[in-house]
Parts: sequence; C-alpha cells; structure tokens
Amino acid sequence: MPVLKLTQVIRRPIDEVFAAVVDVAHFPDWNPTTRSARRLGEGEVGEGARFELEIAGFGKTVQELREFRRNRQVKLVPTSMKQMSGGHRFLFSQDGGGTRIDHELEMFPRGFFVLMAPLMGMMGRRNLRTTAAALQKYIEQRN
Repeated sequence: MPVLKLTQVIRRPIDEVFAAVVDVAHFPDWNPTTRSARRLGEGEVGEGARFELEIAGFGKTVQELREFRRNRQVKLVPTSMKQMSGGHRFLFSQDGGGTRIDHELEMFPRGFFVLMAPLMGMMGRRNLRTTAAALQKYIEQRN
C-alpha cells in the first residue's frame, strides 16, 4: 500500500504545533479516532516514549515516538499491532508566521488484512484528512 500524504498549514509557531503533536497522551482532547491515551513510563517526551492508545477500529495499541527531531520531525509508530505496520510521520517547517506539516501515513497490512488493503486505503485517506483538520482546529483555537 502506498504512503498517504497530506500537507497543511497551521497558523501557530512551530514549537507550539510540535508540542501538541508529541503530547500523545492528550490526543483524545482533539483526535476523533483516539478514544483514550496514556503515557507508558516517565521522563521527558522524546525518542522512544511509549503510549497506549485506544483507536476506533483497532482497539488498544502501544505506539512509540521515533525519528524524534524537535520542531522538525516525529513518527508515531504502532508496536503492538499484528495486523498492520507503518506509522504516521509528521514533518514540520516554517511557513510565514505559521507551521507547515507534511503528513505521511504508512499503512502496511499483514496476513488476512492484505485483502483489505483497498478499503484500508480509503479509510486511511479519510482518517488523515479528519485528523489533520481536528489538529488544526485544536491548535488554532487555543489561547
């Protein structure tokens, strides 16, 4: 399955946008597909930080922050899903007074789920658009 891509611009500084994205424990505050989330472990959020998320359609999954480069890039990778691998990469750059995010959603089905790849692609595209819109609304309406 190809990588799904989407670009958006959020009218807030890059450090604020990055902080909201890596604050995975608060995804349920804005992400319509995340029913619950909690941090696994302690310390500063960074490379290797792990979270348990309950995601609509998938149930509870453990996900980890990888490719963590503050205010530049991060990838949220599921580590406990047997039916799929991949992740959601966020690439951050300045865009005038705002922040450009280039989203890359990787979805690689395994086993029986390979047969569902076309449906997963359609659902992934819709989910990516919905998630990006919700993130933008959440960040731009704060303060």
